[in-house]
Amino acid sequence: MTNDLERRIKQHQSGYKVDGYTFSRRPVELKWYLQCTNPSEAIKIEKKIKGWSHRKKKALINENGEDLVEFSKNYSEYGHPNKRDKSSTSSD
Repeated sequence: MTNDLERRIKQHQSGYKVDGYTFSRRPVELKWYLQCTNPSEAIKIEKKIKGWSHRKKKALINENGEDLVEFSKNYSEYGHPNKRDKSSTSSD
């Protein structure tokens, strides 16, 4: 989270934090961002995305909503709506 995106990207490019995640992954490239007006909400969203799998993050970057659902952590527990057992959802 930042209030100056350009400055933040420059910090990551310069390797300002030796023990930081992006230090050994330079050069960095901004793939996605979300502008928020509420810092608390921005932090909440950032923490949520950090917990996602790599492929779910790629789906977000590619704006692929269908894959976001498929790659959700609870996907295996609840199943995809199109793949659920039809007999348990009948309205007899």
